[in-house]
Amino acid sequence: MNGIEWIVEAHGCMPQALSDPRSLSALFEAIIGDLDLRPVGETHWHQFPQTGGITGVCLLAESHLACHTFPEFQSLCLNLFCCVSRAEWGFEEKLRAMFSATSVSVRCVTRPYMPSGGETNDQSMAVSGLSVGSRVG
Repeated sequence: MNGIEWIVEAHGCMPQALSDPRSLSALFEAIIGDLDLRPVGETHWHQFPQTGGITGVCLLAESHLACHTFPEFQSLCLNLFCCVSRAEWGFEEKLRAMFSATSVSVRCVTRPYMPSGGETNDQSMAVSGLSVGSRVG
């Protein structure tokens, strides 16, 4: 079983959008809704008074969604980790449309839970006291 993580950088964004909590909330809502993710609480936001940059994090049943904006550098950094595979989301298209990004880099990383070549069986997991498949994503 593997998780999947998207590490996204968007550059050339409109500074006004990067310092607007409503824009970032709309981005999170789109990602969460389109990928059928399940928040386990409210999204937490912090806006930095000197730059207007915003940090946001949403804990998910699947793991987390986080962003950091830097209006002074016209950039947005986004991270989504899911404990089970998910369909691709149109990060590049959406960030260009929502934030006028001129360039978007998307890295998708498979996050294995076991070392490669170190397959385990249900018995070894039971010995460790963990229930196989105990996480639902």
